[in-house]
Amino acid sequence: MSPALVLIDLQNDYFPGGRMELAGADAAVAQAAALLAAFRRRQLPVIHIQHLSTRAGATFFLPGTDGAEIHAGVRPAAGERVIVKHFPNAFRETDLQAALKELGVTQIVFAGMMTHMCVDTSVRAAADLGFQCRLAHDACATRNLQFGDRQVAAADVQAAYLAALNGSFASVLPAAELIAQA
Repeated sequence: MSPALVLIDLQNDYFPGGRMELAGADAAVAQAAALLAAFRRRQLPVIHIQHLSTRAGATFFLPGTDGAEIHAGVRPAAGERVIVKHFPNAFRETDLQAALKELGVTQIVFAGMMTHMCVDTSVRAAADLGFQCRLAHDACATRNLQFGDRQVAAADVQAAYLAALNGSFASVLPAAELIAQA
């Protein structure tokens, strides 16, 4: 089994002071950084996903802005691949699948943001493509959502999406456990 770490959208706009601040972003990036350090120590493949918004009316991840840059805590090192995407699914209209195949990857460890959007969509796509998926639940973050007149707290959004992914699409585990398994 050949694992790779895929870090999704750990970009400045999701952190305090950014244009789309998420609940728990700082704690999540700390766990993602621990995963990243473990993969680097073991010389396992790491792929960074960077979302750049190109749709009309976009308000965050705007090309050329500091908010679109990958967070300093998980900044790519020399030789680590950065794949730019323009849609929630990291596989859509990118070479992510080809890059993983080229590396001989069969298992993907995911971390990133937003759990309910890009992480969820990308993990489901990876599972559909035949990859064995693992998701570090404490290395992800999301935000409050609104449905009609009901506000859904970020903690509830996080729990619901992680519960839905766990089992059928991924093994959802804490980063420390994934580090021990890598």
